[in-house]
Amino acid sequence: MKTRNTSDRILLGIFYCVITLFAFICVLPFWLLISSSVTDELSLIQNGYNLIPTKLSFEAYRLILNTSVIYKSYAVTLTVTIVGTVISLIVTSGIAYAISEKRLKYAGAISFFLYLTILFNGGLVAYYLLIVKYLHMGNTIWALILPGVLSPYYVYMLRNFFRSVPESLSESARIDGANDMTVLLRIIIPVSLPAMSTIGLFYAIGFWNEWFRALLFIEKPELYPLQYIIMSIIRNVEFASSMVNGNQQIAAVVPAFSARMATTVITIGPIIFLYPFLQRYFIRGLVMGAVKG
Repeated sequence: MKTRNTSDRILLGIFYCVITLFAFICVLPFWLLISSSVTDELSLIQNGYNLIPTKLSFEAYRLILNTSVIYKSYAVTLTVTIVGTVISLIVTSGIAYAISEKRLKYAGAISFFLYLTILFNGGLVAYYLLIVKYLHMGNTIWALILPGVLSPYYVYMLRNFFRSVPESLSESARIDGANDMTVLLRIIIPVSLPAMSTIGLFYAIGFWNEWFRALLFIEKPELYPLQYIIMSIIRNVEFASSMVNGNQQIAAVVPAFSARMATTVITIGPIIFLYPFLQRYFIRGLVMGAVKG
């Protein structure tokens, strides 16, 4: 018995060491990213990327945050992310619940239609004409939200999770007089928080990182999202850096390399802070939604 306890402790210690090493490997690139973003441009050119800044400089952040446009774009992106995620969860949960119910007569046809949209689409020209000409959403914030409110992948994931909920729960509620909306809101969704949190995080990341719709549908600067503004800043910095013709002293004035790192830190910060609050739901929802059906 004593030998077995000793071996268990050894295995547990090895397990903790492996997990710690893996966590360190995962954190290392992000630390290198932060270090490079606060490193002087000339030091980056001469010495490359280091875990500890050789010469501290916040010039890249000053360049990016020096204009009020970046703060307006932050507000636009936050609005798009919050409103888009809420609408997406409402629409996705409603469709997923409908096709998870065996009582729905055309559940199979709806599921097939959703699957068909994964295989085929109308193309970029038809997409642009639909949003701008027929739906008249050009130069509105809805052009950044509504085209991304539904993903068939997430519908299927949530449908599989809903099917894993015991039918006795919904049947007992219907016996007491509850309708489908009550069953969904009072029974299904409360027990499906892991899946809802997982899919909500996926939707939030998608809306947060979206810039292509702004390129297609938005011409008003006050409606540009954060990612589009950051991309424009990087393009301007790279263009200015390319004009110095390899002169390191002049290139150091334009923080092209450190600006790339700084923009990454700025854009991924909110998502990183959000993830720890949803981590336990995220893991459970991802696993259960994938294996149950």
